[in-house]
Amino acid sequence: MDLKNLNFDSNYKVLVTGGAGFIGSNITEALLQNGNKVVCLDNFATGKRENVEPYLSNSNYTLIENDIRELQACHEACEGVDYVLHQAALGSVPRSINDPITSNDVNVSGFLNMLVAARDAKVKRFVYAASSSTYGDSKSMPKVEEVIGKPLSPYAITKYVNELYADIFSKTYGLETIGLRYFNVFGRRQDPNGAYAAVIPKFVIQLMQHESPTINGDGSFSRDFTYIDNVIQMNIRALLTENKNAISAIYNVAYGERTDLRELVDLLKVYLSEFDPKIGAIETIYGPERQGDVPHSLASIEKAKNLLGYQPKFDIKKGLKEAVKWYWNNLK
Repeated sequence: MDLKNLNFDSNYKVLVTGGAGFIGSNITEALLQNGNKVVCLDNFATGKRENVEPYLSNSNYTLIENDIRELQACHEACEGVDYVLHQAALGSVPRSINDPITSNDVNVSGFLNMLVAARDAKVKRFVYAASSSTYGDSKSMPKVEEVIGKPLSPYAITKYVNELYADIFSKTYGLETIGLRYFNVFGRRQDPNGAYAAVIPKFVIQLMQHESPTINGDGSFSRDFTYIDNVIQMNIRALLTENKNAISAIYNVAYGERTDLRELVDLLKVYLSEFDPKIGAIETIYGPERQGDVPHSLASIEKAKNLLGYQPKFDIKKGLKEAVKWYWNNLK
């Protein structure tokens, strides 16, 4: 994504935690293309070395292989940076149900370490990845930032605690923070493998291998799927804003439309069939619902539009076309 249109100053030095991950590496790429200096802090628990290999020879890029659970590593990473884009976390609702202690250690203790390090380094602003899982059992649709329910998983609890800590650090220490509640982000470099793979890359790789994708439930569950370039735009807009009313706040990061899982599979078959016509005839399997899953998710993005000037460029169809093309060219 080209940041020139957003007028982000190339002189800024930015720390991207989790910079070897799906979202973090895409943000890193955009910043480096813009001429920024980028520090990446990643322990490669879920991040991938192939995601950062193209940057290792770039003089503007610094890789710190360490863990946000190590406070000293956080201090080292924050030294001399202007902004922090905190993407490091252990994602996945099922992972947190299977291992709540590790999810809490990374997502809460690690997050607190980063806040402390950012405060001590006097960074200009701390923008962090929050989550739509924070809405929990709230029945309101679309989701607006000020109305949440009770969390439905340990992961959701950790991401809500992040918001509470960020708010306290803003009020107590004057650290400017902005939280971005991501809604089902997808796109290039998202890992299709492993027990906790996200649904879109998992379905894509299954269809490419002529395997039937398995939908949890009857396929009626819906999500506000959000293409990676929309997410990059929001992170940069969160860094850029000079509107005092926009700081120390939470924003939805989404497109503002929902797609159910049956529709999703149908769209993937259509776009993948352009490369392999046999994919269109593959049948879908339906399995049991997944514990902790929210039935429906749809974001209001009015707050982000009004206060940050957010204008998402990729709807589900445009984003899926780009993602499918990337997977076909890189994983086939």
